[in-house]
Amino acid sequence: MNLKSLTLLTAMAVTLPVAFAQTTDPGAKQDMKNAGSDTKHAATATGHGVSQGSKTAYNKTKSGTEKGYDKTKSGTEKGYDKTKSGTETGYHKVEGKPNTSANNPPQ
Repeated sequence: MNLKSLTLLTAMAVTLPVAFAQTTDPGAKQDMKNAGSDTKHAATATGHGVSQGSKTAYNKTKSGTEKGYDKTKSGTEKGYDKTKSGTETGYHKVEGKPNTSANNPPQ
């Protein structure tokens, strides 16, 4: 029995470190899995950053467009009022009438 026990203990002593070495060493397969996971995480983070940048650009463009619209509208109204006033003044000069509020009834 001692020989069988000694053989069994020797076999376990030789194979046990090999078994632990295989489980603790990640190896090439695990390295590839880690690289894939890291790449996926990086792509997700990049996509999120691009998404936020696009939203910011959209909002700034929208704001600038609305501001331009408001300024154009204001300028158009101002131009209309000046044209109307100039036309009335020119009309009264042709007619020989003074440019007074009596000659320019409110509309």
